[in-house]
Amino acid sequence: MSRLDGKVCLITGGAGSIGMATARRFLAEGARVLLADRDADALEAAVASLDTDRAAGHPGDVTVEDDVAACADAAVERWGRLDVAIANAGVTGPIEPITDYPVAEFDKVIAVHVRGAFLVCKHAMSRMEAGGSIIIVSSVAGLRGDPGVVGYITAKHAQIGIMRSVSKEGAPRGIRVNSIHPGPVDNGFQTGLENRLTQVIGTDGTAFFNEQIPLGRHAAADEIASSMLYLASDESSFTTGATLVVDGGMSV
Repeated sequence: MSRLDGKVCLITGGAGSIGMATARRFLAEGARVLLADRDADALEAAVASLDTDRAAGHPGDVTVEDDVAACADAAVERWGRLDVAIANAGVTGPIEPITDYPVAEFDKVIAVHVRGAFLVCKHAMSRMEAGGSIIIVSSVAGLRGDPGVVGYITAKHAQIGIMRSVSKEGAPRGIRVNSIHPGPVDNGFQTGLENRLTQVIGTDGTAFFNEQIPLGRHAAADEIASSMLYLASDESSFTTGATLVVDGGMSV
């Protein structure tokens, strides 16, 4: 039997690299997947590329409560239940010292990551039954501090607080809540950050990160998806309130 047979999964930030890799992995394990993303065109292309009636899309902005509720409802209305919810939408924000960091950009980063994770937890929890799993995609940035990215670091730390609080609420109902902490991933999201970092530090941003990773390389999105599968499946049936670190040793 496949590990997610019959399970219905909601993935925000679904049109991105990690979202798509996770969707493909979940579909291969028998799941039905609803992708949510604020980029409607990218979302349509993403769903089309999956080429299965077990995948669907619903546009929405994770900072807007009605949108998040509508995405959760869409999964339930289409397939009758919600078993897994992944709060994966994210933005990097600027690379600036705190004295120059724009307040509007700080608020945006906090809204997407913190408010977004809160809303996914709120609307997933109210629709899940025992055995459900909520996964918040944090980062190695949630486990350390770095200069110039105060918005992102703060947001990723705050997601752990949400996870730990909600895990205590979900446990009596048999719903698990965990966070996953990827290191740098070989995708467009990370490339954009590294290109800007290169301009700031005057040396190659990708090499800068690789030098900090004991395994000496970025992760592939599929490697993050494998850890998502563990947290989504019954293999993690006694795991809740945990921070699963998938960073090549960067946070050690």
